[in-house]
Amino acid sequence: MNEKRYAFIGGGNMARSLIGGMINDGCNPELISVADPGNEQRQQLAAAFGIRTYPSNLEALQKVDVVILAVKPQVIEAVATEIAATIQQQQCPVISIAAGIRSDDLERWLGGNCAVIRTMPNTPALVSSGATALFANQATSTEQRDLAEFIMRAVGLTLWLDDEPLMDAVTALSGSGPAYFFLLMESLENAGVNAGLPRETARLLTLQTAFGAAKMALESSDDSATLRKCVTSPGGTTERAIAVMESGEYQQLIDHAVQGAKKRAQELADILGNNNNG
Repeated sequence: MNEKRYAFIGGGNMARSLIGGMINDGCNPELISVADPGNEQRQQLAAAFGIRTYPSNLEALQKVDVVILAVKPQVIEAVATEIAATIQQQQCPVISIAAGIRSDDLERWLGGNCAVIRTMPNTPALVSSGATALFANQATSTEQRDLAEFIMRAVGLTLWLDDEPLMDAVTALSGSGPAYFFLLMESLENAGVNAGLPRETARLLTLQTAFGAAKMALESSDDSATLRKCVTSPGGTTERAIAVMESGEYQQLIDHAVQGAKKRAQELADILGNNNNG
């Protein structure tokens, strides 16, 4: 698998993270090419990783085994249309990390009858701690699925979905999820300050507590509810705090937030798809 040739369209942060992870996993840098219109971006990528860079999308796609579309959703239709003839000729799978772009829309823009893998990574992928859901269309072979998993696993956890509509729930949960935790951390830090702690002390305690809780959950076989109960002593301080949260319908608020994000993900997928139907 490491002898395959990879082409990235777009050389932004997510592409950079994937490239770094793939090389760390044993991929030969000489087998990776990137197309990006920014000269400075190309120079930085070449210097950092020893990969091939091109200003032209079509130049980067010559004789490659897989294409990774790492461009913004708003421009993916134009990019897909530009490279469609090359994809049809080479019959290489196309992996999309563009949020909200459905596989059937992308396949249509690429000319049809081609392997398309839609992925939804989240921003912790930038520090090799991401969570990525993947969905492959029916034209995708087992080998091509394995290839996509190798690429996305370079930056964290990977999970396959059998039903593409579930990608909207993934977007709402893990795609948007880091922001939910940042909001909670922000709120905890402010609460610590309101309770009398210096700002930097409250910040450091919040960060380490968040890290420690996540590490405990990852390394434990218990579910989150069990872990919460283990650190909630009857009649203690934690029980009082949890009671206050529950009195404010904390679970319902989280449910509403995720459902709101899911609905918006569906709306954006409709807009992006319909906009490109003319």
